[in-house]
Amino acid sequence: MKKLILVTAVFFGISSLSAQTAEELKAEQAKKKDSIAAIQGRVNAIQAQLDAMPGWRIGAFGTIGGSISQFNNWFAQGIPNNSSGNIGITINPYANLIQEKYFWRNSANINLSWVKLDNEDDPTDSDEFREAVDVFTVTSLFGYKLTETLAVSTLGEYRTTLLNNFNNPGYLDLGVGATWTPIKDLVVVVHPLNYNFVFSDGATQYESSLGAKVVADYTRKIGAINFKTNLSAFLSYEDADYSNWTWTNSFSYTLWKAIGVGFDFGLRSNKQEAFNFALAQAAAAVPPPAVLPTLETTDNDLQSFWNLGLSYSF
Repeated sequence: MKKLILVTAVFFGISSLSAQTAEELKAEQAKKKDSIAAIQGRVNAIQAQLDAMPGWRIGAFGTIGGSISQFNNWFAQGIPNNSSGNIGITINPYANLIQEKYFWRNSANINLSWVKLDNEDDPTDSDEFREAVDVFTVTSLFGYKLTETLAVSTLGEYRTTLLNNFNNPGYLDLGVGATWTPIKDLVVVVHPLNYNFVFSDGATQYESSLGAKVVADYTRKIGAINFKTNLSAFLSYEDADYSNWTWTNSFSYTLWKAIGVGFDFGLRSNKQEAFNFALAQAAAAVPPPAVLPTLETTDNDLQSFWNLGLSYSF
């Protein structure tokens, strides 16, 4: 009986000692976490001072997504023997010069993707990748500060495609007006005097016009997160059908070093592009339609794209 009591006492003693040790370790861990938080707070404060200093800010982040598949005798689907693939690349570089009295902000958005679906039972079917998404935009904004948040500015923005039909169409916006920066990472441009040059070749029918340019850009990095959203709109004074807008969004989350997960999507409305596509479709139709589409009768369907994959930032 005495031995049993002794063993029980020793057991509870060891348990109490272990529990006490665990509590002490947790308390010590909490102190370390508080110290890490305090150090990180001081580091963030220094970084904020560095970010506020005049000079260049240069960086980029992007997304790479893709998949490749092969099916042989997979009779449950309509094309039992096929190879398919999808590859997408998005790059968002920027170079901004921030000075006490002026700023010069430069950025680009490059979004390219290729797809293929090769029916191996059809000898006429192509086994090559074809262009799917083709977006190239470069922007340069210069402003002279009137106050900390308001500046007179001039903007140049060029948009086209790279893989196919380069500069056909191509859009060049040149204008002057004002830029508002209410917070650090938000830039709002309103240029009531802007000319939208449209370049095209061959049978395409595009019109340049005078109008207003509105751009809103929010680019920010918070820890492991990179985020960019950009809305660019042209409002024609001559004809509403000449107006257009594009909204692009890029998001990446860093998992390890500079590698992470990225997601991109974009929306666009451009009636001149919709009209020229409908006109080309009508010209290729056999037999041709009795009535050709016009700019006024063309449906301006919303354009969109998205891409999900690995991301890389630097």
